[in-house]
Amino acid sequence: MAVRNKYDVDETLETPFSFKHFKRAVVYAKRHTKKMILAMSASMVSALSSMVYPLILQRAFDVVIPSKDYAQLAILTVVTVLTILLSIAMTTIRSRIMTRVGQDIIYDMRKDLFDHLQKLPFSFYDSRPHGKILTRVIHYVNNVSDMLSNGIINFIMDIFNLIFIAIFMFFVNVELSLIILAGVPVFLLVIMIIKPAQRRVWQKVSNKGSNMNAYLQESLDGVKITQLFTREEQNAEIFDKLNMAYFNLWNKAQRISNCVWITVDNVTTWVVSAMYIVGVLVMQPAVSFGTIAAVSNYAWRFWQPLLNLSNLYNTFINGIAYLERIFEMIDEPVDIDNAPDATELPKIEGRVTFEDVTFAYEPPRNVLEHVSFDVKPGESIALVGPTGAGKSTIVNLISRFYDLTGGRILIDGHDISKVTLHSLRSQMGIMLQDSFIFSGTVLDNIKYAKLDATDEEVRRACRTVCADEFIQEMEKGYLTEVNERGSRLSQGQRQLISFARTLLADPKILILDEATSSIDAKTERMAQTALNELLKGRTSFIIAHRLSTIKNCDKIMYVSNKGISECGSHDELIAKKGDYYKLYTAQRTGNLGQL
Repeated sequence: MAVRNKYDVDETLETPFSFKHFKRAVVYAKRHTKKMILAMSASMVSALSSMVYPLILQRAFDVVIPSKDYAQLAILTVVTVLTILLSIAMTTIRSRIMTRVGQDIIYDMRKDLFDHLQKLPFSFYDSRPHGKILTRVIHYVNNVSDMLSNGIINFIMDIFNLIFIAIFMFFVNVELSLIILAGVPVFLLVIMIIKPAQRRVWQKVSNKGSNMNAYLQESLDGVKITQLFTREEQNAEIFDKLNMAYFNLWNKAQRISNCVWITVDNVTTWVVSAMYIVGVLVMQPAVSFGTIAAVSNYAWRFWQPLLNLSNLYNTFINGIAYLERIFEMIDEPVDIDNAPDATELPKIEGRVTFEDVTFAYEPPRNVLEHVSFDVKPGESIALVGPTGAGKSTIVNLISRFYDLTGGRILIDGHDISKVTLHSLRSQMGIMLQDSFIFSGTVLDNIKYAKLDATDEEVRRACRTVCADEFIQEMEKGYLTEVNERGSRLSQGQRQLISFARTLLADPKILILDEATSSIDAKTERMAQTALNELLKGRTSFIIAHRLSTIKNCDKIMYVSNKGISECGSHDELIAKKGDYYKLYTAQRTGNLGQL
């Protein structure tokens, strides 16, 4: 999948649709083969019962009514009513079965998509608007499910109907039936002309819909910033342009698609009219009125499956555009995955070694080059330096959120690229810069790190990070519901809850990326003593811009120029009077602008 990082950039497919995509999609339908066969059987019974009516009509006009046989007319009426009731019953059974099958297909496909999305690396989400991802999982799957359930059965049934209607129609009269079939080449010619344009325009419609949803999701996430900078009118204009682009293309797609059924409707009218003219003016009296009525009835029935097939073609064309994007996402490689020969990482002590590590988010622009260092178990390491130097990159690499461009990272002598991700990350406690709070209770959010944790373990972790006091003051304490992304909590409260969540896992390696950046000075002082106790016995990597919070770390690494330019304790680096000394002095004197 090509990189798409803007809401106003159309998605382009790297490979055209091939029948293999449809074959892959049919796998989801095959899981419900028995139900679909039952539904198809009901449809066949319904279709066959409805084909009896024209024969009844022919006999009534040609035999029963002229002879005034009222008893036989009553019998024909009863048979007609029974066939109608049987058709309704079978159609109802089929509808109920296929509704369930359609929902099962939606469930299976959406589950496969979600499971795959959970495995994709950070780099996938770094470069794609989340609104476009959401569109594929929700909107596109909904659209293809009907194609894979009802679409397949309807296609088979309409072919079945065409064949049997033709057989019944030719049984009644061959000459009149040939007149009806004369319109088929015209219909096929129109389909061949419309097909390429129809596929292209529906692909564009899905592109514009995806763009609109991407911008909508981005706007909802940033609504506070929008209102803060009074950007409501400008944002409305942008959305209006995206919405209008979708509106115009959708109308164009409908106009092209409608050409199909308009053609069918016109061709049907022409051939039936021609049949009437020939039957009445040319073939009379050899052809009876009942025969003409029966063939006419079959004629309208014959073109109805063709119209249905044309509509199914529309659905199929739309579904193809969606399937292309669904399978494109499913085929997105899981770059960060367990190696084929990956082993379980045993319980670790916490030794971390970088051996000639080089890394680039977008090669060949390296963020780190030939970085080497060794951290002993239980050591606390502070990473400092200018913004963008690679501090967060280092801790992300330890957790193997990205794979290296070169070199190795070892934990207790084990290459992290050769151990399972679960065994690696389950022994780490990571608090990233962005404190994400899920909707649910405070307790649920903290237990996210350890589902089997007791309430006392949760409270102990919260007391350690000074979160217990403000949680107890909430209306329901730990059972208080928090909104999506923790919008009812302050930034500091969100970070403290995230901190407690991380600590609850009791990791041997602890990573704190700006963990106290949004905590006020008073709370930070209260938490510092507890943190110092917590860090004992754990290897820790701490990123903090306030240098006063990391003075007591065992080592301070100054990250700049794609590597570690200085390393030592606070006192050692101050005595060296290098980059760290300049940064520390600037912070104390408030002259950061001079750096």
